[in-house]
Amino acid sequence: MAWDFSTEPEFQQKLDWIHGFMRAEVFPLETLDLTQRELDRVTAPMKQEVKRQRLWAAHLDPELGGQGYGQVKLGLMHELIGQSKLGPQVFGNQAPDSGNSEILAKHATPPQREKYLAPLLDGSKRSCFAMTEPGAGADPTLLETRAVRDGDVWVLNGDKWFATNASVADFFIVMTVTNIEAAPHARASMFLIDAGTPGFDVVRDLGSMEDPHPRPGGFDTHSEVRLRDVRVPADNVLGELGAGFAMAQERLGPGRIHHCMRWIGQAKRAFDMLCERSLYRRAFGSLLCEKQTIQNWIADSAADIHAARLMTLQAAWKMEREGTRAARKEIAMIKYWGARVLHDAIDRALQIHGSLGYSSDLPLEEMYRRARAARIYDGPDEVHRQTVARLILREYSPPADGIPTEHVPTRRERARRRFAELLDRETANL
Repeated sequence: MAWDFSTEPEFQQKLDWIHGFMRAEVFPLETLDLTQRELDRVTAPMKQEVKRQRLWAAHLDPELGGQGYGQVKLGLMHELIGQSKLGPQVFGNQAPDSGNSEILAKHATPPQREKYLAPLLDGSKRSCFAMTEPGAGADPTLLETRAVRDGDVWVLNGDKWFATNASVADFFIVMTVTNIEAAPHARASMFLIDAGTPGFDVVRDLGSMEDPHPRPGGFDTHSEVRLRDVRVPADNVLGELGAGFAMAQERLGPGRIHHCMRWIGQAKRAFDMLCERSLYRRAFGSLLCEKQTIQNWIADSAADIHAARLMTLQAAWKMEREGTRAARKEIAMIKYWGARVLHDAIDRALQIHGSLGYSSDLPLEEMYRRARAARIYDGPDEVHRQTVARLILREYSPPADGIPTEHVPTRRERARRRFAELLDRETANL
């Protein structure tokens, strides 16, 4: 089946507009030390322009306030938007709000949509997705946070961490075990919890390689969250009881494609800086672009980025036509492959800039720190490699006689026997 990543001219015009808008309006904001409140004020007119261009929250269907562009077009958009960490905010598809809006759109009741989805889409509220725990990261079947039914409420107890945007969120989607006796992937459910609910406390913002000293109340920070006897109305269950794991996978599939296309945008930005630097910087009697090592870096980065881009678009194309489950192998593959390409492209760009690249005068050092997280969040590389291997091996079976199909001596002996049988048959017919 042929792949087709082309778009109509009208959408290409939108991509061209995004390209210019990012460079003219969004990139300059990276140089300013703004609080989240200041950033919200500065970007407010930008968001209005994005909405006027019909590009706001483009990951959702039109009846939900989005554009219904499909995964391939979304991927092409994210490639441009993802060049800056601020791009997703300006276009209304930043994590975790974009993924949360998707599962709210699919699983929320009408009252839940009105209370949580509508303000999330218009940008008046922010959300947090709290699943990861100190003892349950890559394997969510190890979740220890519990929810126990008490009349018409559920009582939640447990600890979460690396809950993105918890300190600025207006509401939370919390994944917790509701039936410890059920099968591992049917134990957990999701709950909608309003900020300020008694017993629900954001303990602290966590420092990390991305942000060693997070500003209190900052955006895109990760937090530790404590739940102690948090009482949640039964009406705040999101989706069906026991469906939490399946819903999380629905949320993560498209999100991984969006992440990977953003990474390609960042890798391309680093690649542009690599090439530009090589054309003006001199060392040891010649331009850097004349050095074989630098030429290898340029060629390798170009090939890596091109391959990752095609792989990601193909995964988006397949998911758009056959669904998320059918594209599991492709999505897992781009997750770990794209993370490596992102790191290597930024690393080469940083290296060619020397001390300038290492300094905070350029965005490369921050891009480099953030790139390291790509190998961990949304599932570590090792988990995705294992998924790919398992799905591939399902397509094979061991030989019935225990002899490898491609074992040369065995194949040769089989051919000799077959030839002898045919010769005997021909002789008998004479």
